[in-house]
Amino acid sequence: METVVKRSFCRICHAACPVDVTITDNTVVKIQGVDDDPIFQGYTCIKGRKMPEQFNDPGRLINPLRRRPDGTFEEVASGEALDEIAERLQKIIDEHGPRAVATYTGTGGYQNAPSHPVAQAFHRAIGSISYYTSVTIDQPMKRTAALRLGVWEAGPDNFNDADVLLAIGYNPMVSSFAPFGGLQGTDPFQTLRRRQGEGMKLVVVDPRRTELARQADIHLQVKPGEDPTLLAAMLRIILDEELHDAEFVDRWVEPGHLDELTAAIEPYTPEYAAERCGVPADDIVAAARMFASGPRGIAGNGTGPSMAPHASLMEHLTQCLNVVCNRFMREGERIAAAGFFQPDKPKRAQVIGPFDASPGPESRFRGLRGIDGEMPCTTLAQEITTPGDGQVRALIVNGGNPVAAWPDQAKTLAAMEDLELLVVIDHRVTQTADFADYVLAPRLSLERADVPPFMDRWFREPYACYTEAVLDPAGDQLNDWEVYWEIAERLGVSIGLAGGPIPSVTGGDVDARPSDDDVLDLIYAKARIPLDEVRANAGSVLWEHAITVQEATEKYQGRFHVGLRDHMEELGEVFAQSTSAEVMTGCDPDVHTFRPTSRRLTSHLNSVGGEMPGLNRKNPTNYAYMHPDDMVELGVDDEGLVEIASPYASLIGVAKAAEDVRRGVISMAHSWGSSTGTDEKVRDIGAPTNRLIDVENGYCTITGQAIQSSIPVSVEPVTDAALIGV
Repeated sequence: METVVKRSFCRICHAACPVDVTITDNTVVKIQGVDDDPIFQGYTCIKGRKMPEQFNDPGRLINPLRRRPDGTFEEVASGEALDEIAERLQKIIDEHGPRAVATYTGTGGYQNAPSHPVAQAFHRAIGSISYYTSVTIDQPMKRTAALRLGVWEAGPDNFNDADVLLAIGYNPMVSSFAPFGGLQGTDPFQTLRRRQGEGMKLVVVDPRRTELARQADIHLQVKPGEDPTLLAAMLRIILDEELHDAEFVDRWVEPGHLDELTAAIEPYTPEYAAERCGVPADDIVAAARMFASGPRGIAGNGTGPSMAPHASLMEHLTQCLNVVCNRFMREGERIAAAGFFQPDKPKRAQVIGPFDASPGPESRFRGLRGIDGEMPCTTLAQEITTPGDGQVRALIVNGGNPVAAWPDQAKTLAAMEDLELLVVIDHRVTQTADFADYVLAPRLSLERADVPPFMDRWFREPYACYTEAVLDPAGDQLNDWEVYWEIAERLGVSIGLAGGPIPSVTGGDVDARPSDDDVLDLIYAKARIPLDEVRANAGSVLWEHAITVQEATEKYQGRFHVGLRDHMEELGEVFAQSTSAEVMTGCDPDVHTFRPTSRRLTSHLNSVGGEMPGLNRKNPTNYAYMHPDDMVELGVDDEGLVEIASPYASLIGVAKAAEDVRRGVISMAHSWGSSTGTDEKVRDIGAPTNRLIDVENGYCTITGQAIQSSIPVSVEPVTDAALIGV
């Protein structure tokens, strides 16, 4: 037996924690952090350390599956499966046009650098606009807000230099993602402790006293869905007390827009916001003053408020706080993040944009349009089930799990049944794979060369990160990009990337077949430093390649548009409401008295984790966390069952007492449950919160995103007997 230790990085989430992988005879035995890494310093989370269970899971797919006529699966060689898939796709394209072929790239696809760009390029190659990703499920407004408001070219203040952090509805102590330059998942506990020891102040806005909120100087435990009211009040305080950066605003905000914003937020007094948000007025004032005093800082928000009512307005107001307080890099300063994989363009102390926020193709539903090469995911189920020109007939699911993740599970289940062809790329038979015609087994993280495309822009230092494959594939597996390339070869189209097309291979010449590194080189051909230099310096901080902010271009005309007319009108609509739930119809305020909020777990990432016994033991279900006083009032025991019902649908949840949740709130993780639309196994596999959502009853007209958090629901105790025949 041969045992070796190889260096790689974890890709269960975006954090890209470096790991030492102990391997015995091509089997992963142990995962450990890297103590001498310059920014992670040995940190990994429990999900990463349990990665061997993912690779060694007896249920892991190492060979493709094909559905038999009787509905069961059989193993099939990848070449044969791809031949059949390509033939069926060609037939669909010939009969219905290229738009009938769609892809959904989920979170798993985003943990694999070539996956998303190659899948998107495949769609360009066949002429299909039907490309969808998880981005349009949870935070599409981060793109549209930047397009409509304008972007500071040099980016936000460095977290390492921030005097104050305003964290709205995100928890980097559990989830790696932190927006707009905030605290990332790179050793977050020690990093936060160090920064607070250096004097950084922390304001957290969250209905739950999260792991991050427990460390806050001020925790605003806001009612779910009321973030726009709170942020409007904070802006009013800052502008009324003239705590903003007037010189910056005069130079970089479009004339008249500050007046429009000031007038729109005038009704949002601290007292009004306190009553509506359920937090003390004095705390709102203190938080606004703390953020404005800076002088450096960052405001950002996460998926909680981003999936709630008025999400685009909430994002706009968050960025308005950054604008009026000048939370941006200045000329001559050094940007912390590397951006090694980005094009070599100057970063200047100036505004670029605003830009046209809706130039994409038109969806067939609700007048929505694509954004940045992606169509709105909340329409995809209807694009599949609704006949007519442009109907989607084939779907490739790339590292995602629509049945568990797409809002409105009833429509999603109908869509999965209606497809002529469903191909799933996944390492297990998920709820979505239950409906698949083919399940293609992918190479997992340690079996492929890779870089972290997101963290390259988020690391708090210019950190070089790359890994080669440290394991050999265990069976007939393909990297995600290979699936699209193989199909393209059979369809006779070429996948074009920044450095040119992926080479075509004729005659089955194995030696001429492109490698992961070949494709990475094509994707990052225009990167500001050669990828080979990143490879040679993986795990190092390259300060010599740090970016210094340049002066603004003379006569540059970009200005921030903080007073966008539609959002200013929306502020009036919000003020006229008694609660954000009024945007949805069918709600009875005497019945639907609870508000569910999304929750991240240390043991799971979306639908990943349930296949790992060590993680699943910690959270066998997605508990419905509730305040103990609410449970007493309802007569619900700890781990008792409750029926949670929206005006649209209901689910069964397992109640769990949690004093960190404010009253009237249900805190639940998403992407759980079965593919049956029923909850008889809720104690073992959880329940799907997406079932409660109606994509047509409450959605953002700018992004198309459905309201998925802070929706009104009722809660009633039920017994285990209620599960029989559910």
